[in-house]
Amino acid sequence: MALGRRENERQQDFWVATTDLPRSEGHAFYEKLNKLLREVGFDEYVETLCQPHYHDTMGRPGIPPGIYFRMLLVGYFEGIGSQRGIAWRCGDSLSLREFLSIPLSENTPDHSSLTRVRDRLPLSIHQQVFQFVLQVADAQGLLKGKTAAVDATTLEANAAMKSIVRRDTGEDWHAYIGRLMQEAGEIEAGDEPSVEEIARFDRQRKDKKTSNQEWQSQTDPDSRITKMKDGRTHLAYKAEHTIDLETELILAAEVHHANEADAATIGPSLATAQGNVIAAQSDANIEEAVADKGYYKNETLAELEFTEGLRTYIAEPKFKDRRNWKNKPEEQRQAVTNNRRRTKGNRGRALQRLRSERVERSFAHVCGTGGSRRTWLRSIEKVRKRYLMSAMARNLGLVMRSLFGFGTARSLQAEGDLACGLYFAWVNMQHTLSRLHATNHRVGQKMVARPAFVLAA
Repeated sequence: MALGRRENERQQDFWVATTDLPRSEGHAFYEKLNKLLREVGFDEYVETLCQPHYHDTMGRPGIPPGIYFRMLLVGYFEGIGSQRGIAWRCGDSLSLREFLSIPLSENTPDHSSLTRVRDRLPLSIHQQVFQFVLQVADAQGLLKGKTAAVDATTLEANAAMKSIVRRDTGEDWHAYIGRLMQEAGEIEAGDEPSVEEIARFDRQRKDKKTSNQEWQSQTDPDSRITKMKDGRTHLAYKAEHTIDLETELILAAEVHHANEADAATIGPSLATAQGNVIAAQSDANIEEAVADKGYYKNETLAELEFTEGLRTYIAEPKFKDRRNWKNKPEEQRQAVTNNRRRTKGNRGRALQRLRSERVERSFAHVCGTGGSRRTWLRSIEKVRKRYLMSAMARNLGLVMRSLFGFGTARSLQAEGDLACGLYFAWVNMQHTLSRLHATNHRVGQKMVARPAFVLAA
């Protein structure tokens, strides 16, 4: 046999039979996921749902909606945030081609194709697909719905701070600082200060602040200036999860402007969650709301209890002075008293511990390993579409875990690594026992061969 060389010149194939094309051994997770989607009629549902947004007869057939939503699922399960990365991963993997039902003789959709489909389908379509997965989860007993927990986190926007401009004059940061330098007499009119001079003057000036009332981003006007969890000031959005505290199912995944207060968004988030539960044709009903002290406000407590009919378990912050209820509605005082009594009880403490554990876990999955901590899209509607699909993928992962014991492709790999580790540990233990047995056998033979000593009388 001669040595094969990688760069050897050879005649290219004129044609290749489809039976000779390379085939994948398959991926256990994506095969099970495809089986689940096929059994619940996912493709038929989304095609019927999206039909009004396409022409009946004219035009070239576009990407099937089932493939579009599957590629977004791949983004979550593979931890890929950008559409370019998703398109590359799907085109590179044979197992993902099988998951998408795209043969090797066809190209996988490009990232620009994903953009066109996303822009064609409104947010309401993505919401209905999310509700369909909730219905699938309810069929598996994962939708209890009695106790809902709410929390929020920040999402880094796809825009830099240097893109902000004044809302009143349209000046960018350098032009604004240059004007302040002229007003302070640092430079003459018409002079162009250097970047170092602008930075030095900006560091020395007092009472400087960057507020959303005065500044906005030219790149993404919907993003807001906020402080991230790591202390950086950045343009961002706010993602808010409402989860079923018993099963960790995400009932609603809302994206708000980053400067919206938590107390102002908890009501709409709970209303959206209840609407999703109803749309999923579930008999569940949200009766209790659990949140941290960032959501605490007198008006919010009164609205949730007396208007929405919910029992609140919202942590109460420490106040320096005694509460003064003079000239305040009686329902607010009653709502605060009831909330305080519930949160200080054993059940209230237990619910707060579960909230801090399970809601944070949902953020770790969607934003951390799911690749959604940084948004690659611009405008709040586009960000909402993509983030909602990541939350839907997380719910599908919970359904997969309840059915097959694993909820992501990486968890299946981890279980395989654990199985291999246990196998090799068992083999090493067998070798160790064999060596010990051989050593004991040799020692025993020496003891038998040793002459016996008899003590003289």
